[in-house]
Amino acid sequence: MSGHSKWANIKRKKEKVDAARGRMFTRLAREIIVAARQGGGNPEANFRLRIAIENAKKANMPSDNIERAIKRGIGEPSQDEQWEEITYEGYGPGGVAIMIEAMTGNRNRTASELRYIFSRNGGNLAEAGAVAWLFDRKGVIRVPKSAWKGSEDDFLLLALDAGASDVEMDEEDGVYEVITEPADFQRVQEALVKEGLTIEEASLQQVPKNRVEVTGKEAEKVVALLEALEEHDDVQNVYSNAQLEAGAWQLADGA
Repeated sequence: MSGHSKWANIKRKKEKVDAARGRMFTRLAREIIVAARQGGGNPEANFRLRIAIENAKKANMPSDNIERAIKRGIGEPSQDEQWEEITYEGYGPGGVAIMIEAMTGNRNRTASELRYIFSRNGGNLAEAGAVAWLFDRKGVIRVPKSAWKGSEDDFLLLALDAGASDVEMDEEDGVYEVITEPADFQRVQEALVKEGLTIEEASLQQVPKNRVEVTGKEAEKVVALLEALEEHDDVQNVYSNAQLEAGAWQLADGA
């Protein structure tokens, strides 16, 4: 089974609906605002904005919220909207590598708070470049297996012909994960949509080149760290090269 986006997959299942939805909407709105500010408010001419809007709709974000975020992006930013996109890097228990994509108005404050989260959970915040070399920026497009009526081999051929670099099967979630180079991301997604396929999720992610297996108490500590990082208001995305046993998630949930 694919492992590179496993944390993102489990994260969605573990969210506490009300509080998590509020955090999700905040992050989605920030992404829309920044995308609109950088590339304009027309999603047809701004691919980053288009993806941000699609992800917001899939999260059931109200249309009015989306429109307001676009207008704020193309208007004059207020003092509290002058966010800076920063990637933080660190190590978790067992030496797992962690990358954090954040949007912040105060990088020193965010770095200090993330450093505290790492130290409290058995990890440490590292210098820029410490773990980035362990990840590759890739496009990840998730297509429900039920949306494809043909064989897995036929789907693989379809995706590769469209420009994908690889296809992996997430058996637990029942989805195909189509992996692309960033430059091919839009073209591959459009080709899959043209075939009438449902796109469950599409985003650019930090994909680990190799995974580090952690088990038992150490795995639980990694889960606790990843969850704490996810809950920080400035954090947009968290990526890890940890390969965690399923039981770690259940124990962390108190199951």
